[in-house]
Amino acid sequence: MSLIKQLWLTIVVLLLLAFGGSLFIGVTSSRFYMQQEVQIKNADNANALALTLSQLDKDPVTVGLLIAAQFDTGHYRLIELRDPEGEVIDVRESSERVAGAPGWFVDLVRFEVPPGRAVVQDGWSQYGTLSVATHHNFAYQSLWRSTLKLLGWFALAGVISLAFAAWVVRTIRRPLSAVVAQARDIGNRRFTTSPEPRTRELRDVVQAMNQLSGSVHDMLGLESERIDMLRQRLQHDTVTGVLNRQAFLGQLDIMRQSSGSRASGTFAMVRLARLGVVSERLGHADTDRLLRTLGQELEQLGTLRGGGIAGRLGGGDFALLVPGHVDLQGIGHELTQRLDALQKKEKRVALGLPSSLIAYSQEDQPAALLASLDGALATAENRGDLAQLIAEGSQRLPLFNSHADWRKALQEALQSGVYLGRFPVLDAEGKLLHMECPSRLRLKGEWRPAGVFMPWISRLELDTALDMAVARETIKEISRHGKPLGINLSPASVHNARFVLDLRNLITSNRDAATKLWLEVPESMVIHDLESFRSLCRELQPFGCHLGVEHVGREFRRISDLQDLGLSYLKIDASLVKSVDRSPEQQTILRGMATLCHSIGILAIAEGVDSLQESELLYELGMDGVTGPGVRQHDKPA
Repeated sequence: MSLIKQLWLTIVVLLLLAFGGSLFIGVTSSRFYMQQEVQIKNADNANALALTLSQLDKDPVTVGLLIAAQFDTGHYRLIELRDPEGEVIDVRESSERVAGAPGWFVDLVRFEVPPGRAVVQDGWSQYGTLSVATHHNFAYQSLWRSTLKLLGWFALAGVISLAFAAWVVRTIRRPLSAVVAQARDIGNRRFTTSPEPRTRELRDVVQAMNQLSGSVHDMLGLESERIDMLRQRLQHDTVTGVLNRQAFLGQLDIMRQSSGSRASGTFAMVRLARLGVVSERLGHADTDRLLRTLGQELEQLGTLRGGGIAGRLGGGDFALLVPGHVDLQGIGHELTQRLDALQKKEKRVALGLPSSLIAYSQEDQPAALLASLDGALATAENRGDLAQLIAEGSQRLPLFNSHADWRKALQEALQSGVYLGRFPVLDAEGKLLHMECPSRLRLKGEWRPAGVFMPWISRLELDTALDMAVARETIKEISRHGKPLGINLSPASVHNARFVLDLRNLITSNRDAATKLWLEVPESMVIHDLESFRSLCRELQPFGCHLGVEHVGREFRRISDLQDLGLSYLKIDASLVKSVDRSPEQQTILRGMATLCHSIGILAIAEGVDSLQESELLYELGMDGVTGPGVRQHDKPA
């Protein structure tokens, strides 16, 4: 039995005892009082009638008439006159009929009142003994009415008491429910905090649990900071803080091979020309500071564009990767503005900051992209300090030539339906965790991967329409085959409250499929708009959906901000997984990330796994699942 039920039972029992006892005492006291009054009345009536009879002649007729007249008033149950030897001289008696009170009540409180007795004199001698007993009907009626009044007042007092008790119980239940919810969260490794209630005992419990949650939060923060320091040391340039050459080219390769929106975008290079002269004029420390500022400007531009990555290729050469945005003119203009501002800020030496841009896609080779950009950058350097050139990449005919054509084609494709790819995510035993399902759209008679159309989906603001179409198709597939499927949600969809509501309604009408639906969003979106993601989690978690974050790595130090969201899994970015079997530093980082994920009940899944050897090593490091081009699902023998 729950504590609240026990409390209610205690309150009801106490009220019944209090009101029942009060009613019993009240009725008993009234009965005793009325019984005394009736007894006194019997005695008074007997004395009065005996005195009257004593003054009369003792003619039997006269005595009989007086007794009859007294009896006929209707107030008497018995009038009896006996001589000194006990013989009846005259008697009047009627049956007791009680009206105005139920029989069970009369039987319960029946009065036991002896008749009033008095001596009738005849001169100086005793004529006889008179017994008088009045009817109890009025007493029963009066006692019944007083009992009903008591019951009415007790009922009213009971209702008021129960209402007050309900308010008290509600004030107790609210903090108690919060304590139970927090305890359940901690049991599920979601270390949430709760406001401290006013009840001292509950406040002590909440304080202890909040202290535990705070300690875990601090521990997560410290450990994630330590892991991030290792990652920074491994992947980032020590002078500028942006990615080093190896890490940046690894990101380029990973994005180019992606099956999602990152498979196409813009690749830019910037050069701090005449680096030797600049270093000689400014000095080593100021030159490093200038390089750091340049790297930060590129990184900020990439962040503003969404998911951009900056890196230092060596010396004064920097690169910027903006996935999902094939907008060379727009990005080039923003880049030139930032470079111009940086050039004007430095007064001591003339800075040369030429740049070049190129569009990349899945078909391009990294070496060819770098060669094209480098050649264009050399030409731009000869043309001026802020010159910019757009390099020519592989000659690819565009699917459509205008915004209107793209919009019409995409809308028709969305109405026709989407196709879901299938890429398995397997656990250490080779069992399926879920299938990654990147979307495909039928454009010009062929199913095109996301890298082809996603830049235009974003540019034409069709993200929510695509994600809703993918969600509907995924729910249908789960209902049809019963296999767990995972889909990506775009940042624009998570920002959109209407989309979240529509998605919730879709899942509400397909509750059986909800537990096998895996939803994930990019790390960059979660970090920069945590409240929108928190709202998504709050809406969908009651249905049993699995919510996760993909491409985790650059902002892993902020995992402590996610520990109260009830996430199911994190997918570690392929840049930390690639070639892990040849890098002890990566192994240390991944082992630490897996340990932290497990400490808050989150699955750690490695992306971009290329081989079976990598998979086995990742499982040894603590990863719960793997996915990538080297992962294949095999049926295990029974």
